[in-house]
Amino acid sequence: MRQIEDIPAGEESDADVLRRLMRARYSCRAFRPDPVPEETIRRIVDTARWAASWSNVQPWDELIVTRPETTARLSAALLAEAEAHPEIASDIPYPESYPAPNMARRREVGFGLYAALGIAREDRAARHAHHLKNFRFFGAPHVALLSVPRALGPYGVLDIGAFVSSFLLAAQAEGVATVAQAALAQHARVIRAAFDLPEDRDFVCGISFGYALPEDAANRFRSTRIEPEALFRFA
Repeated sequence: MRQIEDIPAGEESDADVLRRLMRARYSCRAFRPDPVPEETIRRIVDTARWAASWSNVQPWDELIVTRPETTARLSAALLAEAEAHPEIASDIPYPESYPAPNMARRREVGFGLYAALGIAREDRAARHAHHLKNFRFFGAPHVALLSVPRALGPYGVLDIGAFVSSFLLAAQAEGVATVAQAALAQHARVIRAAFDLPEDRDFVCGISFGYALPEDAANRFRSTRIEPEALFRFA
């Protein structure tokens, strides 16, 4: 690896590139229908596969990436399930509650997004309609679907999180927009049936991806982050 002093003036260091990618990426909630070239998708996966995992178990080895026609069929099935059975039926239980600081951040992003979209807090119909966009993948032509061997327990899910983060950054580097979607896990049985997932794997989440519609109000919204001074301490 080059040392900082070896980098020509005006050229970004690896640290600068990573910082820029991290700050530029956001959860895209409005996509163009144009498919991503499959060679680009292969490069994204090729980069993301270098994510760290516990004892190098690499539990993302059943990754599924949909083509546009499959994305459309899956969307129709998820929408039908969401309307018929709105209750959460995830393989991995959702949190029963959120501690105070986490709940505050969750509310901030939810209320902030609704405000950006012009949806009033009391407008339940509009909020429900926006929620259903999760199952349309916000118009994305592709979704990456991640499951984990049940036997690996929480550490396997932790590894999947590392892969998700790597996938998001690899896509950003390729000019591809993304949104990680835990909402898809609410109807895991639809995904299990559509792709014949092995019984010993739990569905974790999806990553919808494609090319962003930057002019959409949803894509002008940005969530905040905790300042460094507030999130860690030296000991």
